[in-house]
Amino acid sequence: MKLMIASDLHGSEYYTKLLLDAYRRSGAERLILLGDLLYHGPRNDLPRDYAPKKVIELLNGISDEILCVRGNCDTEVDQMVLDFPIMADYAVIFLDGRLFYLTHGHRYGADNFPNVKPGDGIIQGHTHIPMYEERGGVLCINPGSVSIPKEGSAHQCMLYSDGSFETLILEQA
Repeated sequence: MKLMIASDLHGSEYYTKLLLDAYRRSGAERLILLGDLLYHGPRNDLPRDYAPKKVIELLNGISDEILCVRGNCDTEVDQMVLDFPIMADYAVIFLDGRLFYLTHGHRYGADNFPNVKPGDGIIQGHTHIPMYEERGGVLCINPGSVSIPKEGSAHQCMLYSDGSFETLILEQA
């Protein structure tokens, strides 16, 4: 199975379009979104082409292909306009026999493990900083941010295919 994993769109129509174009080109079967879809929050500047209503339209256009967990900027009001579930705090998937805990990262993540054990993985967003490292035997992954990258990282996401994760640059910061 080929998956695209992305986080922190924060209402940017421009970067959501780049993400969805890359998703279509990639041949991925599902788009995993790790939260913070429509709003930027008080700690972030507005991203390029901030247009949450346009992002709603773009994402709803592929709603049957999205698996999403809730970010700290996502609310029940957002769920009312999106055609796919966004309110789960986490999801669990199995890839090649390994359990991966999907979460936004504001409660649980690489610095505060949920109920995982060595050999498992955590895939999170929230920090806007890409990560791919093992901590205590747990693979910790962060695809970075689609619209508001931090610490010099690019606008990016990840692809999972054939047992490996690959960074996909949408645009240099």
